[in-house]
Amino acid sequence: MCLYRHVSSITPESRALRDAFARFPTGVTIVTALDPEARAVGITISSFNTVSLQPPLALWSLSQQSSHRSAFYPGSAHVIQVLAEDQEALARQFASRVEDRFQGVATQQGSSRVPMLSGCAAYFECLTEACHPAGDHVIILSRIHRHRHEGRPPLVFHGSAFTRLMPSA
Repeated sequence: MCLYRHVSSITPESRALRDAFARFPTGVTIVTALDPEARAVGITISSFNTVSLQPPLALWSLSQQSSHRSAFYPGSAHVIQVLAEDQEALARQFASRVEDRFQGVATQQGSSRVPMLSGCAAYFECLTEACHPAGDHVIILSRIHRHRHEGRPPLVFHGSAFTRLMPSA
């Protein structure tokens, strides 16, 4: 499964680059927010990175073609959820093109009224600090104002497939 499904045409060169990127394992996250009409939106991303402890900042990227871009403007609230190893189905649901990605999903309300998915490994409640266009994506810089973790192992994406962490021998 490709988490970067908005690429309209893949050239052999970009396919080779994508395959090289796939050698780097990453955690799987879902970012939820409210769009300008206060409707819940959510999207699976694998581009989450820590930036700073002081101030607490993280970054992630969103396709320029995403229909959810309007929900992530400077000052807007969103929640970055690190998925637990048993949440692959949730990752697939929020990466799909279904209209209501929240259908059948247990949620709770975060401090900014943004829906938070139940059972995740970690939660970061954020405000968008800045948005930086970068190629076919937008880099979102997020200021974390509340966080917690549940001590659950994370879901991992590697080699264009979902996997789990394995303890070293």
